[in-house]
Amino acid sequence: MSRGDYTMDKRAREAEKARKKREKAERRADRRDRGPAEIEIVSAAELTGDLPTISEALQQIERGASGGGSGRSAATIPCRLFVGGLSWNIGSGDLRQIFEEVGEVVDCVVMTDRATGRSRGFGFVTMADRKLAQKVIDELNGAEFDGRRIVVNIATER
Repeated sequence: MSRGDYTMDKRAREAEKARKKREKAERRADRRDRGPAEIEIVSAAELTGDLPTISEALQQIERGASGGGSGRSAATIPCRLFVGGLSWNIGSGDLRQIFEEVGEVVDCVVMTDRATGRSRGFGFVTMADRKLAQKVIDELNGAEFDGRRIVVNIATER
């Protein structure tokens, strides 16, 4: 490669760089001349459409689950409940027994300490139906078992 080829390549690169810089400046000037774009203001309803609320959606699901005239029934919506303030003596079986007096229990667990195996004083109960879960909360929240008042509410994710 001769010295002349090197300078030609360098000149070509510099010319390309200058061309790109000019084009960028022209685009910038063009945008400046046009001014700021007009922002379209829309409402949340226009963006989301007519979406139902969570409670409306659950009611629609339940209406569909109740048969809806089709002659078949779908499963109900289970609901997980947090139960706090439990006595150290209450186990999963005892807790299940307490809640089954009100309605159908799908699952029941009392949390225990890994090291000692002793109850940590709270647990979770999954009721078969969310309407039944509300009934359980109304009846058992604040009730006294084994000398302690328990707290019952809908479980939330961590």
